[in-house]
Amino acid sequence: MIPFRSFTRFTAQVTLSCSMFLVLSLISVVSGQSQQATDSRPNIVIIYSDDHAQHAISAYGSRINTTPAIDQLARDGVRFNNSFVANSICGPARATLLTGLHSHANGMTANNTRFRDDLPTFAKSLQASGYQTAMIGKWHIPTKPKGFDYWAIKRGGYYNSRFETPTGMEPSEGHITDVITERSVDWMRESSQQDRPFLIWISHSAVHRTWAPAGRHLDRYADGDIPEPASLHDDYQGRNPGASTAQMRVSRDLFPAYDLKLPVTGEGILDKAASGQLAQLTPQQRKRWDAAFSPRNEAFAKSGLSGRELTKWNYQRYIKNYLRCVDGIDESVASVRDFLAKNELADNTVVIYSSDQGFFLGDHGWYDKRWMYEESFRTPLIIHWPRVTAKPATSDHLVQNIDIAPTLLEMAGVERVDAMHGRSLVPILKDEQPSEWRKAVYYHYQMKEPPGRTSHLVAKHYGIRTARHKLVYFYEHDFWELYDLQQDPGELNNLYPDLESSDLVKQLKKQLTGLRVQYDDKSGRPL
Repeated sequence: MIPFRSFTRFTAQVTLSCSMFLVLSLISVVSGQSQQATDSRPNIVIIYSDDHAQHAISAYGSRINTTPAIDQLARDGVRFNNSFVANSICGPARATLLTGLHSHANGMTANNTRFRDDLPTFAKSLQASGYQTAMIGKWHIPTKPKGFDYWAIKRGGYYNSRFETPTGMEPSEGHITDVITERSVDWMRESSQQDRPFLIWISHSAVHRTWAPAGRHLDRYADGDIPEPASLHDDYQGRNPGASTAQMRVSRDLFPAYDLKLPVTGEGILDKAASGQLAQLTPQQRKRWDAAFSPRNEAFAKSGLSGRELTKWNYQRYIKNYLRCVDGIDESVASVRDFLAKNELADNTVVIYSSDQGFFLGDHGWYDKRWMYEESFRTPLIIHWPRVTAKPATSDHLVQNIDIAPTLLEMAGVERVDAMHGRSLVPILKDEQPSEWRKAVYYHYQMKEPPGRTSHLVAKHYGIRTARHKLVYFYEHDFWELYDLQQDPGELNNLYPDLESSDLVKQLKKQLTGLRVQYDDKSGRPL
């Protein structure tokens, strides 16, 4: 039995404790409401595809497909017509997006080089400022993600991939575009319950080679031919010596089983890779796959095509699978925006659509990227910032993927990192006239082939692009190319031999030297 005096003391302590609990709870609630009320910074969603060319988006004037969800995003926001990359290759493009730096400065000049993990990134800065951050999908950087509260790196192909997370590997079943979308929506749903804004980088691996569409898309485009590009049979006359020898020709360099979905008949590395991809399918997925491709493959086997007719067939098989993968990306954009709208998040969420680079869709007879020619140099960039961007709007300013990181920092109210090469696009998004905007963009491709391997064989080069002209130095061959993009948008007529001593070339070389000095790029052969 508790003595009365002790009982009184005990009762007082309980009463005080309860009072303190109520006070602290009230403070917590008020604090949470205050944080929610004051931290009105926008959520940010970056939907990032792989190898999605501008000219496979109807908002950019595609003549071969339609992309209704991406088009709607463009109608709601700002479409950047002159959006370019600093280096048209997967890993370096992602490093540039993160850091706002050209490849030579962030360390990733190629897929097989190191990344300077110590550098500031938009993810680190936004995380430090209170944002919840996530990256889900393709990473392609040789270090673990930093600056992300949660990350899930896709490991595998188009179907039934695993995801590496901070706590281990996790399986999945389904087409990779759908799975990345579902995981991203799940993370946003959970994060939206918190009192802090979120940033998510939805990093798709489609529409990268080997172009394996979702089952529901396998029969699209089956009843007709996709228009061919005018330069499908390019002869590379007047171009650098590497143009005709690069291993990315639709006519000869697409592997039958790996790329074109023909039956596996050999024992080579890519034949084994193709067999491995099919082995990853569930019985139901394989049944649907075979139902789509087996009759078409039988018809091809009976056709006996060769020469130009075989090139035409290769193009149709390649481009249709590419566009089917694009359809999955477009549906992902629709799903993400539907989630935001249904959960009352759309009015305070920035949505950005872009790709790591462009892609050759048979242009110049090629697939893949790497070159500074327009098809791979250009990349889509569409930004919708509710109550900020006018709709619909377009911009012809010369912008580059170095600009995305500083843009995100300003959107989030975070101090700019002075070392970043890029500039914030916020003034353009606000329909202001930014002072002294750049007159040219700089590009440098310097992928070194792994020892004992030949992959694509694209010559190292750097160059400059203005609103009208492009000057490129292929320093491996000591060869120059100059194009008037107004008169020759397909870049078929190299003007340099005739204009080498002209004032135009002198001015462009001066600008090119200036940009190499501005960005402190000492790599590659000097001019």
